[in-house]
Amino acid sequence: MDEPNDGQTTNDARRVRYAVVGLGHIAQVAVLPAFKHASGNCELSALVSSDPKKLKKLARKHGVSRTTGYEGYDELLQSGQIDAVCIALPNHLHCEYSVRAAEAGVHVLCENPMAVTEDECQKMIAAAESSDVRLMIAYRLHFEEANLKAIEIVQSGELGEARFFQSNFAMQVKDENIRVSREKGGGPLYDIGIYCINAARYLFRDEPSEVSCFTANSGDERFAEIEEMASAILRFPKQRLASFTCSFGAADVSQYRVVGTNGDLNVEPAYEYQKKLAHRITIDGKTRKQTFAKRDQFAPELMHFSTCVREGRSPEPSGAMGQADIRIIEALFRSAEVGAPVPLEPVQQMRYPGMELEMHKPPVEKPEIIHAESGSQ
Repeated sequence: MDEPNDGQTTNDARRVRYAVVGLGHIAQVAVLPAFKHASGNCELSALVSSDPKKLKKLARKHGVSRTTGYEGYDELLQSGQIDAVCIALPNHLHCEYSVRAAEAGVHVLCENPMAVTEDECQKMIAAAESSDVRLMIAYRLHFEEANLKAIEIVQSGELGEARFFQSNFAMQVKDENIRVSREKGGGPLYDIGIYCINAARYLFRDEPSEVSCFTANSGDERFAEIEEMASAILRFPKQRLASFTCSFGAADVSQYRVVGTNGDLNVEPAYEYQKKLAHRITIDGKTRKQTFAKRDQFAPELMHFSTCVREGRSPEPSGAMGQADIRIIEALFRSAEVGAPVPLEPVQQMRYPGMELEMHKPPVEKPEIIHAESGSQ
């Protein structure tokens, strides 16, 4: 029997064997627990970390027999014991560890942001193509019902013609957290602003032609190396505008709004993975609300990618999707530096997410965290 589209299968020989590379907070609270819900077509086979105590405890907890430090990464890639890696490392290491895996013939599922520069993104894509391995960027919201329903509503014409998008994403980030290190690819644009950019792109089903950006910093010592916050405007074809503000020094907020000629859709919370998400739709002055249950947003990524690996299909979100966001972020930094709008050259049309990618898995149980902490206060 052929493997179903959702990747569910009980044939162990069809399971994709993964190594999770990097065992920080996101790996422990989301990625590792997701394998329980994605066990139909993939399995957790190896762990990579520089912390021996963390390796030992998490290997025992998740039933993993193979562990290694980063010095053993290349040996693991050549061992024949894994088919794919899930890269959950700091942003500045995404390119190096993805390229090393691809060159060894190992498939790559990489957390977003894809990398720190567009050149790094291109290296990752080229390495995957050269070795004929699959490369996918882990945009979890491409599989999540609230955001996919928002796309469906906007594209249906219920709001009329979509005219503008507005979003706010903010949190208070802890002092000395990796997110405040410029060298390691920190800053709100890379970490949370990318969700606003990606949402505008998949809701409008298009790519911006021009961007403008302002950054601000209150002088807080946490932000000695990075911007505290950034506000941006993206001009899209058909005279549509998208604007957003992202901040590491403000109260928690996670929201976007699409306004059309007949009505508007507000999604709040919009980008969270540990909370229920919600819609508020207003058409001709009448408002209706819908709440979407909390769910495991990471297992669907694993399931979809594993199916693509086994069937030799190109996954979505692709490397091109990840590269497009980094291209925009680099242009936003240039705009903030020169104090003027920055034009963007046209790019190939993307494959944007749709309801066919939606998968509903129950939320994961909150795990005990070992030698890692959340970046937010």
